[in-house]
Amino acid sequence: MSPTEGVPRGVIPAHLLKGQKALVTGANSGIGKATAIGLGRAGADVVVNYVAGKEEAEKVVEEITSFGVRAAAYEADVSQEDQVVAMTDRMVREFGTIDILVANAGLQRDAPFEEMTLAQWQKVLDVNLTGQFLCAREATKEFLRRGVVPEVSRAAGKIICMSSVHQIIPWAGHANYASSKGGVHMLMTTLAQELAPKKIRVNAIAPGAIKTPINKDAWETAEAREDLLRLIPYDRIGDPEDIAYAAVALASDLMDYVVGTTLYVDGGMTLFPGFATGG
Repeated sequence: MSPTEGVPRGVIPAHLLKGQKALVTGANSGIGKATAIGLGRAGADVVVNYVAGKEEAEKVVEEITSFGVRAAAYEADVSQEDQVVAMTDRMVREFGTIDILVANAGLQRDAPFEEMTLAQWQKVLDVNLTGQFLCAREATKEFLRRGVVPEVSRAAGKIICMSSVHQIIPWAGHANYASSKGGVHMLMTTLAQELAPKKIRVNAIAPGAIKTPINKDAWETAEAREDLLRLIPYDRIGDPEDIAYAAVALASDLMDYVVGTTLYVDGGMTLFPGFATGG
């Protein structure tokens, strides 16, 4: 049984993000889905972005609206500038503004390095890194246009970049993915430095091993799960809700003095457990 299964809704205070408008990219499944639902449960109106899987996105919208807030599903490929611009403009028209961006959309195209094609390399960089750049840029324009609304939030806007433990842990066979997440880290810290004086908070979440469809092979069987747990000192694989809780906290005024920080939600994976007994 999942450690978060059956947890009452009250774990996330329904007023924490009341009145705020959030955009979550790649929100029709996995981490993005849990995050969008978590933000809605905390009182935010939520735009659920997807590039494929319209039916799943609409189910997420249905769950979010059950909390008494607004939600809508927007189709857009975050790697395409015109689609990101159109999505953000539509959100401002239909929801009034944007207060929170969770740049979550990402993918993998794995291959041994000597066999990795330029198309595999470029696709991952386009979605995982350029996609975050485009979404953050358009959200920032709206944050600056509107400014701080004190009764809504102490910040003009909040950007949460979804990174990975592989922004610092090398990952053989995944050179494109690890490189994209290393880029996300530097993009996040640079934006945080540049935008903090404008009352825009930029931070990141770096998930470790989380039970999502993208990595099902790593946890579905008992043997795979045992191998994976050797890398996790806390001795459990994470759930998407673990990331959602972190995102809600980072987006709230509870974390108003947190700027340019990566929150590792990884059960200790970045503690390099192989060295626990001296290596």
